[in-house]
Amino acid sequence: MPRPRRLRRVRFRPDVTFFKPMGVKESYLEESILTVDEFEAVRLKDMDGFDQEEAAKKMNISQPTFHRLIKSARKKIADAIVKGKAIKIEGGAYRMVGFGIGTAGGGSEGGVGRGRGGRGRMGGPFAAGPGGFCICPNCGHRVSHQAGIPCYQLKCEKCGNPMVRGR
Repeated sequence: MPRPRRLRRVRFRPDVTFFKPMGVKESYLEESILTVDEFEAVRLKDMDGFDQEEAAKKMNISQPTFHRLIKSARKKIADAIVKGKAIKIEGGAYRMVGFGIGTAGGGSEGGVGRGRGGRGRMGGPFAAGPGGFCICPNCGHRVSHQAGIPCYQLKCEKCGNPMVRGR
């Protein structure tokens, strides 16, 4: 029996999770599923410019595991672009980390991300109701949470990063 998969640390939840070729109806498209942890690997390596060793440490995985993750992600992205498939970002074995993302694990580390969304009805800060704050994980700027608007859809007024839910 294989060892259980180690949860990868993810610090960024994408605002947009579906990409498709222009002019093609969604019902005619095949999808390439890019997991949230694969998305994070691409973000760290290709967008933020970290080398594989640094990026692996940020995700709490080994460098060879990071290499396999980035290789898989790039293959899926290339396949979708070359063959005209849609790209859907969902699932994977990951844990959201950062300012105010829950308290599972006794600190700033939050729930297990398997699929979309938070922890469900009355399940903690991802479903925390009308009160609380939205906090920038980059600069710490706080704004009051507005009911009906998820914090991750808001951009920080100071630095432009997506906000996360705080208490």
